[in-house]
Amino acid sequence: MTNKKIPMRQCVGCREMKAKRDLIRVIRNSENEVFIDTTGKKNGRGAYLCPSRECLDKAVKSKGLERSLKIAVPKEIYEDFEREMEHFEAG
Repeated sequence: MTNKKIPMRQCVGCREMKAKRDLIRVIRNSENEVFIDTTGKKNGRGAYLCPSRECLDKAVKSKGLERSLKIAVPKEIYEDFEREMEHFEAG
């Protein structure tokens, strides 16, 4: 019996540690483009958010994503995130 370690990440909204697969990853690539990484495998600096409205609101208010990614996050990313949340909840 193997004890498979579950990778944990901290949500930039609620600041809680959760399983990586339960969070949505937002990355900044080498060209300083910010987008949602649905695969969780793309190269770039990543930040993680719970798929909840509360965490998104907290992250916006505290500028958690900006701090984690070390770049200004365009409004479109937050809109994309809202759409991604709906897919996450549905699937």
